[in-house]
Amino acid sequence: MASNLVRMLLQQAMQSPLPSPSGPTVTPFPNFDASADAAALNNALQAKGVDEETIINILTSRSNWQRQQIASEYQQSVGKQLKDVLKSKLSSKLETVALGLMRTPAQFDADQLHDAIKGLGTDEDCLVEILVSRSNKEIKDIIKAYKEEFKSDLEEKIKGDTSGDFQKALIALLKASRDESCTVDHDLADDDARALYEAGEKRKGTDVDTFIKILMSRNAAHMRTVFERYTKYSRHEVDKALDLELKGDIENALSSLVRCIGNKPDYFAEKLYNSMKGHGTRDKVLIRIMISRSEVDMKDIKVAYKAKYGTTLYKAIKNDTKADYEKILLALCGSDE
Repeated sequence: MASNLVRMLLQQAMQSPLPSPSGPTVTPFPNFDASADAAALNNALQAKGVDEETIINILTSRSNWQRQQIASEYQQSVGKQLKDVLKSKLSSKLETVALGLMRTPAQFDADQLHDAIKGLGTDEDCLVEILVSRSNKEIKDIIKAYKEEFKSDLEEKIKGDTSGDFQKALIALLKASRDESCTVDHDLADDDARALYEAGEKRKGTDVDTFIKILMSRNAAHMRTVFERYTKYSRHEVDKALDLELKGDIENALSSLVRCIGNKPDYFAEKLYNSMKGHGTRDKVLIRIMISRSEVDMKDIKVAYKAKYGTTLYKAIKNDTKADYEKILLALCGSDE
């Protein structure tokens, strides 16, 4: 009887699909020793020709918190800042990724936002990508890091570099006041769906303020219910309605927010695909996402990428990048799955 039970359980296990991997590809290194890692990095950096393999291995197999401990230990033992030595010994995109990994997540995002708005022209896609996908706490940490690093107020900088409804949307996102519970008020969801329809498709012109108010204050679970209810009033999905109603940066901001609320890994999978498709690679986008999501949801992004494009993210990176830049991105990506 026992053998029959075992056989039945084995058959059930074989028939049940394996759960999809989820979460980060970079996790805390077991038996972590900051002093030993600092010494190993120093040896690698001082080696003839630089031992890039060791540098890549250490930086991509330690969590960000562990990298900060390594940097502190390096400063104490060597008397130099690790980021400065990395900058002097590495070059090109490998240097860019290595230095990005040495920043805290908030510092890294603050750097990206600063680059997006400094000088002539604005990288609106970068502003949108970061602000629609970060939590309230993450946005508040970014604002603090920006103030510390650049001695200026991020909101004022964005106000000075944007205008109109797009500016309104970004400033609303910077308030970091979204409800982050999982509560769904079904009556309110129906009201919200009708309000969105009446603010857009049902009228001439678009009441963008209503879209901003609802999309940027409700929690994700509630909004997913709103998106379902929206089809009671419209023959279109919400993102399609936004595409029909709006154009330019405000459409990008609101539709990106809708997509992040609906399926964040899918949103990032598409951004990664677009960064590598066609001739040339949008390296800044590729690097930013690989660094910022490696300790958050990179495994989920990989699952979404394979489902959406029929190939693995690992293969896509391997086919689209070169040399050590490829190696460090593949290490952040994790296994070919």
